Amino acid sequence: MEDKTQQSKATVPTQGGAPVRAYTPRPGGSAPRSGGGSRGGSGRGGAKGPDKRGGSRGGRADRPKPEYDQKSIDVRRVARVVAGGRRFSFSVAMIIGDRKGKVGVGTGKAGDISMAMDKAAKDAKKHMITIKLTKTNSIPHEVRAKASSAIVEIMPSPSRGLVAGSAVRNLLELAGITDVTAKIRSGSKNKLNMARAGIKALSSIRVRTSKETSVIQEN
Repeated sequence: MEDKTQQSKATVPTQGGAPVRAYTPRPGGSAPRSGGGSRGGSGRGGAKGPDKRGGSRGGRADRPKPEYDQKSIDVRRVARVVAGGRRFSFSVAMIIGDRKGKVGVGTGKAGDISMAMDKAAKDAKKHMITIKLTKTNSIPHEVRAKASSAIVEIMPSPSRGLVAGSAVRNLLELAGITDVTAKIRSGSKNKLNMARAGIKALSSIRVRTSKETSVIQEN
């Protein structure tokens, strides 16, 4: 009896000192998994299937290009005093343009910067002007305007490119104007007033009619 017990203990397969259960296949069943029990038929180091998290980066749809280019010239945090204290919001001044003669300036205020920028873009689109440019994307004559305390003067200068600074340069770039020289004839540092003065000056551009041109040539 003791010999049979010792013989059965010796024939039981072990793994790490623990007995291993023998696998008994079911009728019509499948074979046991091997190689670490992977879900897709392969182990951790096996071949990976197609990525289900959205596919490759190249398959994503490109975002539509905005109709107008935009540039924020002033972003401020402002406060309003109420009964419970102060409420903060953001004020944004923005210039938009298509670089083909259309440009506008607008402002927006909201509790979030993104909402304030959207409002400023909509306001700028409402106040957009169309500039009559020459064949070289310049202006036909000198213009000058004042908005609040800012005075801006824009003069045509052939083959010099764009010579301007501060918000007036941003305005002329988004309007697509080149070969001009802009001067700020005041001590004002307010970019919004500078941009509005530039808009006022550009809106005063007028093209001479054929009669006016003939009269000038005769004289």
